[in-house]
Amino acid sequence: MNNSDTFKEKMTSWVGKFAGSRFVRAIMEAGYSVIAFSIIGAVFLILQVLPQAFQIPGFASLYANTLGRFANLFQVAYNSTMGLLALIFAGTFTYSYTKIYRDEEHLNLNPLNSLLMFLMAMFITVPQLVWKNGSVQFVQSLNKDNIIGGGYSVSVSGITRIAAVGIFTGLVVGWLTVQIYRFTIKHNWSIRMPDAVPAGVANSFSALIPGFCVATVVSLLNLLLVIGGTDIFKILYIPFSFVSSIADTWWGFLVIIFLIHFLWWFGIHGATIMSSFYTPIVLANMAANVKGANNFFAGDPMNAFVIIGGSGATLGMAIWLASKAKSVQLKEIGKAELVPAIFNINEPIIFGLPIVYNVRLFIPFVCAPLASGIVGYFAVTSHFVHKIIVQQPWPTPVGLGGAIATTSWEGAVLAIICALVAFVVWYPFIRQYDRELLKKEQAAEQK
Repeated sequence: MNNSDTFKEKMTSWVGKFAGSRFVRAIMEAGYSVIAFSIIGAVFLILQVLPQAFQIPGFASLYANTLGRFANLFQVAYNSTMGLLALIFAGTFTYSYTKIYRDEEHLNLNPLNSLLMFLMAMFITVPQLVWKNGSVQFVQSLNKDNIIGGGYSVSVSGITRIAAVGIFTGLVVGWLTVQIYRFTIKHNWSIRMPDAVPAGVANSFSALIPGFCVATVVSLLNLLLVIGGTDIFKILYIPFSFVSSIADTWWGFLVIIFLIHFLWWFGIHGATIMSSFYTPIVLANMAANVKGANNFFAGDPMNAFVIIGGSGATLGMAIWLASKAKSVQLKEIGKAELVPAIFNINEPIIFGLPIVYNVRLFIPFVCAPLASGIVGYFAVTSHFVHKIIVQQPWPTPVGLGGAIATTSWEGAVLAIICALVAFVVWYPFIRQYDRELLKKEQAAEQK
């Protein structure tokens, strides 16, 4: 076995273990849970931004006299989805994380109890507190740009810390909640009721001691930080903000794209692995965009502008295979992949060409999405195309996904341009590969 094979095996084993870890699996479940709420919120957001999306003479006035009358109601509906994102995302994570421990360690853990304990712990971190005159006091601020009443920072988007900016804090609090709950149950720190007691009553008492431990630990941690001039939310927001800033740079974005495809080349679902890291970032950035920021790495830029047709940005290549390939193998794969590629699904190509472990196709597989990513990034950050304010469903077809994400026709055009750019990178490599396979097929027929 050579060093290359050893490296492949070690890489596959390590990343496979990471992807299968309880924490990552729970995060992925949380990511799925957000999709429906983000789409619901997007619908009401689109109703609010129609004048910006359709800058037609007279439309703004028509909107103001019709749907515009209900703009605040649309905002309330949006706040009830995206404005609760930290609770939805981290709450689902906590529920799923607890369920995984219950099933795999055979512990008497109740996921619903864990979710409720998380909500309690999370709201301990939400109010802004300050140590003043020897006591803990609520922060009060009535400044126009920073309204805080009774410690709660609010805006037209609702309570600030339970929105997208609180996702990372929610994940840490959720993880801590599950670990404390798990510790108390493993050490029998719970009140057990007789079998004759109804299940609902028994569950409420079984959560009493774990819940008290969770509240005590989180409160003490927060108290120590408040005395030190900060709090749990602020201290956790520092690394989140730092990583978020890096991810939103052009080079940070390209690193993420590279890692997704580098992992895929080993047969590991790179998009799943990397999205478990960046999902909190893109959701927070999207919420910030709605409020006036201009982040590119928001919502789902990957499926809107980068990996159109699936990882590797293979839509154009799939169309070429189905219509122009000479080898039977590639032509049949192209026909099988053509429809799935329209919806950003391309496992038939990744494993059928194959791309996995195929040295001939490594360069275009990595460079095509890097090229489309560069085009998409600079088009949005240079304001040629509207910023992303909606998270479109990932299977949304090319063009439509870009239009929904940016609520503009320019987004649709950009998506098509990105797909064409990716195909330009793919073309010389896939054409040469097709020729090689055709020669092999012809040689096999002559034997």
